[in-house]
Amino acid sequence: MKEIISQSPEQTQEIARRLGRYIREQHLSCAMALTGDLGCGKTCFVQGLARGLDVEDGYYITSPTFTIMNEYPAGKMRLFHLDLYRLSDPDELDYIGIQDQVGQDSVTVVEWPDLLIETGFIFDLHIHFEFDTNFNRKITFSSSGQAGANLLSNLSLMNNA
Repeated sequence: MKEIISQSPEQTQEIARRLGRYIREQHLSCAMALTGDLGCGKTCFVQGLARGLDVEDGYYITSPTFTIMNEYPAGKMRLFHLDLYRLSDPDELDYIGIQDQVGQDSVTVVEWPDLLIETGFIFDLHIHFEFDTNFNRKITFSSSGQAGANLLSNLSLMNNA
């Protein structure tokens, strides 16, 4: 487990940008679960991740609260950003075709991932966001499997932004 304190949205984006750059340079496919209350930095993190993955600046990264899934070209990869907040049943996941989207040459980031976890989906990284007593963002990273452990190890080598 790794905990990073971010004192601003820009720091949150920089932490994610560095992670995205590492993923791009290593050409890793991975899936990340983002949890935390509304407004605590999940979409801000995805914005930084997208820049690190080389999603062009012309793409405005927003939370897919109503569209459920946004897809962005990221160099030779694809970034899938999902927000499952509005879904209430795991069967609804079949309609959005998530299993068809996830895999080789993609980075999948899921906000409100509980329904997907219920289906047995395995995330490489679990990232939890919360505010500390000084209203900084406390970002806690934990891993699943070897790919997640490698990403977490890379995070341990990073300095705080």
